[in-house]
Amino acid sequence: MNTNILTSEVQNFIFNYSEDITKLAFSGSPFNEVSTAELIQQVESRRKVERKLPYWFLTKNIYYPPKLNLEQTSSEITAKYKASIVQGKLLADITGGFGVDCLFFSDKFKKVHHFEHNESLSEIAKHNFKVLDYNNIECFKGDGLQQIAKTNYDAIYVDPSRRNDAKGKVFFLEDCEPNVPENLNFLLEHCQQLLIKTSPMLDITVGLNELQNVKEIHIVAINNEVKELLWLIELGFSDLPKIKTINFNKNKTESFNFKWNQISSPSYSLPKKYLYEPNAAIMKSGAFELLSEEYKVSKLHKHTHLYTSNELMTFPGRSFIIHKMIPYHKKEVKELSLYKANITTRNFPETVAHLRKKLKIKEGGSDYLFFTTLENNDKVILVCSKV
Repeated sequence: MNTNILTSEVQNFIFNYSEDITKLAFSGSPFNEVSTAELIQQVESRRKVERKLPYWFLTKNIYYPPKLNLEQTSSEITAKYKASIVQGKLLADITGGFGVDCLFFSDKFKKVHHFEHNESLSEIAKHNFKVLDYNNIECFKGDGLQQIAKTNYDAIYVDPSRRNDAKGKVFFLEDCEPNVPENLNFLLEHCQQLLIKTSPMLDITVGLNELQNVKEIHIVAINNEVKELLWLIELGFSDLPKIKTINFNKNKTESFNFKWNQISSPSYSLPKKYLYEPNAAIMKSGAFELLSEEYKVSKLHKHTHLYTSNELMTFPGRSFIIHKMIPYHKKEVKELSLYKANITTRNFPETVAHLRKKLKIKEGGSDYLFFTTLENNDKVILVCSKV
């Protein structure tokens, strides 16, 4: 850490610099003690966290690591949510990183241990905790997996990162560092609860095959984009895990919970007055048949994850009014007469890009076109507008 970055003059420059980074690169640093590269790192990294980490962004004297470290960190929204899952007096974060998760865990725990093998990142996190006035977080440099061996914790949190040498498209926890499946028994010897954060790329069935004693799986989305999967593990738990989906939107928060492999009896129907599209967290969960039963809406087809009803229902996702249903035939498609629309395909043999080119429809506008397959296997276009 270059502590000269923390002087008031440099901090004022970082806070107030609003021009293009390339201009700073050409003009060079106006400070003798701070290089151009160091100054660019601070300005760029601070800009990157404006929406993701507003608490950090608005605080002076925060020291920022390279952008890559910030890309890998949790947002304030997801960090605050995961802190609500576990409880106790002492927690260990064995993959501490920039420290966002640790900070929110420390609101719930009497003490938090932050472990980080990158010495520079460990120093940065320690400095920032002090600036943010969080005094119940203790930072340790080195391998967290090794350092927890002499302590018992109420909870351990781990965010494994994928190793660079991992090959193939299928995502496995065993391809990550630390290797949680390999060290699962060791981790459970030192905690009551183990919370694992994984990428949304991890298939839930694959994760359940790699792990044991999974009590809960939380699928966390922000503005309809899945950001994290959270796996809560408790030693001795042997029942089916509970799946909790949550989607944080600007104006509302949508949640839907169920037990893994829960049996349901969905209903099917041709399109009615309203159309519903599940949010991304539910799409990841695979609870497509349960939605029909829970929200009293009918599916359009077993493999078409769109729903319909005559009465407007509260639904965890987007709701539309169906104005017209057009059979997907060359003659009828001419009825569209649209030059701009939002296009979605569900259980349909053609891609959005191909349809746009074929029908000469630009993106945007207030019309929504759903190209889909009905229960009778007819291919149709549903012309809709948002409720």
